[in-house]
Amino acid sequence: MRTGPYNARQKAVQQRLYGEGPELPPRLVNRGHLSWLNTYTTQLQAEGKSVNTQKSYMIGLRHLIETPLPGEDILSEFERDSMSVQQLLERIEPFNGRLDIWVNSMIDKSPSTVKARLAAANHLINWLGQKWPEHLVRPKSGKKLPRTLTSRELTMVKHAAACSEDPLANLVVTMILDTGLRVSEICDLEISQIDLHDNSAMVIDGKGGKDRLVLFTDSTVASIESWLPLRESRNPEGDHLLVTKRGNALQSRSVQRLMDKLADEAGMPRGRLTPHVLRHNFATGLLERGADLVSIQRLLGHASIATTRVYLEISDQTLREIYKRATSIEVEEDES
Repeated sequence: MRTGPYNARQKAVQQRLYGEGPELPPRLVNRGHLSWLNTYTTQLQAEGKSVNTQKSYMIGLRHLIETPLPGEDILSEFERDSMSVQQLLERIEPFNGRLDIWVNSMIDKSPSTVKARLAAANHLINWLGQKWPEHLVRPKSGKKLPRTLTSRELTMVKHAAACSEDPLANLVVTMILDTGLRVSEICDLEISQIDLHDNSAMVIDGKGGKDRLVLFTDSTVASIESWLPLRESRNPEGDHLLVTKRGNALQSRSVQRLMDKLADEAGMPRGRLTPHVLRHNFATGLLERGADLVSIQRLLGHASIATTRVYLEISDQTLREIYKRATSIEVEEDES
């Protein structure tokens, strides 16, 4: 594996099926010699893509770029990232077969993962001024209802968090259940964005690059106030609310590890408890207490109300379960 810059002429990259070679659109012609990675990242930032979206795009795109055609050498990481915009176009232009090989390599991935990676590739292809092949379509995925915890499970999780030796456990669980914050948002939340007197916080640059207001209950405020002295004792490096024992900002993976420990203590399967499941419980709880969809949409930070509408089906499912239990009790009473 070489460590020098990528050179398309060293290998038979242009295995086009038909027609002339690809050309950059006019807006990119004068930037064809620049680093594709820096130029494309700037484009994503200009479109307001969040840091998490940018990371998600890059995971799939790097796999695409590294995918070799028959007879090609394997790219090194340096070769991949040092390509110019023009070299990138020559490597991944849509009709040389590389896209097809890459798509076929994802046969064991879930439909949602494939759809996300195809969306990233489609964005890159369009940015390069090329047309997406019509035969490459996104897989259909069945509509999945968001997972939520039952009332009993929720009680067990709250108890495990309250009794946990980790002081962050109760705070994280309380905040997500009371605010519906995403795990990335709760990790990025800074003290300067919190107004305890107003029982609120401002999420800056959330998903989709949007800012939004989140509201606190009195229990959330009390949990934060109890945490702040301990936070200061950890000599935090920045302004993040949640910090580790070393004073570093808490990361999403650490939150999931915390969820795994709480699941163990609550006697639940680990996969049953995630930050996103708690966020779903927040949403369904609001709906069952009479909140309207538009308000829930704003509190969750959904770009489209269609995303929020799926919670209606969860509540409908809950209603059916309640009805089934109630009618089964009536039948038992009649029989007795």
